[in-house]
Amino acid sequence: MQTIRRTLFYFVLVTGTLLIIATMLSLIYDVRFWYIKALDFPRLQVLLGLLACLIIFAAVNKGWRLASMLFLLGLTASLVLQARFILPYTPLASEAVETVEPHSVEKGRSVSLLVANVWMKNDQAKAFLDIVYEQNPDIVLAMETNKWWTEHLAPLQDNYPYTVLYPLDNTYGMALYSKLPLADTQIKFLSHEEVPSIHTKVRLPDNSFFMLHAVHPVPPKPSEHPDNVGKEEVALLKVGETVAQSQLPTVVAGDFNDVAWSRTSRLFGTDSELGDVRIGRGLYNSFDATSRVLRWPLDHVYVSREFGVLELERLGKFGSDHFPIFVKLVIREGEEGPLRQ
Repeated sequence: MQTIRRTLFYFVLVTGTLLIIATMLSLIYDVRFWYIKALDFPRLQVLLGLLACLIIFAAVNKGWRLASMLFLLGLTASLVLQARFILPYTPLASEAVETVEPHSVEKGRSVSLLVANVWMKNDQAKAFLDIVYEQNPDIVLAMETNKWWTEHLAPLQDNYPYTVLYPLDNTYGMALYSKLPLADTQIKFLSHEEVPSIHTKVRLPDNSFFMLHAVHPVPPKPSEHPDNVGKEEVALLKVGETVAQSQLPTVVAGDFNDVAWSRTSRLFGTDSELGDVRIGRGLYNSFDATSRVLRWPLDHVYVSREFGVLELERLGKFGSDHFPIFVKLVIREGEEGPLRQ
């Protein structure tokens, strides 16, 4: 028993120290060090590790000297710091975008959106189509679509007559399928000439419009494909600047390659004055679908103040390393501002 207690003591001492160091380093923002930026991702996992270390240390430690107290203080402080990032994405926080009761929705003022990174090397297109047909969203945004994927998603065009297709073999292809008419559609390259984003007006059944920005910024880690190692991610911030100058209700959606609580995501939310539909509801971890432990929210939907949320759901697996995100939104009465062209 004494051996087990001693082993646990030293294991917790080493593990806890590493988690404390990781927590402190994660507070540093410097685009030159992508590996420090990566510590921003597993905050929930680090938080749970810190909590386990705190509980075990309190149980096995017998001599409460200054060193033990300082270690316990470090665990507690790190736990609080991680919790500050995570708690807004739990039901314990207030919703950034209000929930709307279905009975209060005016006809023709709701829209549903399915966002999915299909993973270019995934070949389970039929499984993805089954999810789309089951959910029956008004708009489907598929990312990492190459020519193979757009060909296999062609059946969607029977129900989704308005499409924007930009297949690529660099994991940044995009495909937008809509039941609702699109207007003034543009494909832009905000920070990399090989990374497109889609910007379009969408007309609702009541003839009002909202603006949809579909984005897939590049990650901060090294990659054989476009990346942002050593650079500030500007694509999302450019969209935020555009949104801030717009008069239309706005939705920004896509795989941000970044977590909801990152500095860039928070700056984008502040500059654009958009609300993250996750806040006050849950984490809805969308990546990595291939791991049971290392998961975090990478696929996002932000909306302007005119919108309320009817439904928000993380959907099932279909062979991708991302889970699809489904959201049903409504433009609330009296909140729309200048909606028409």
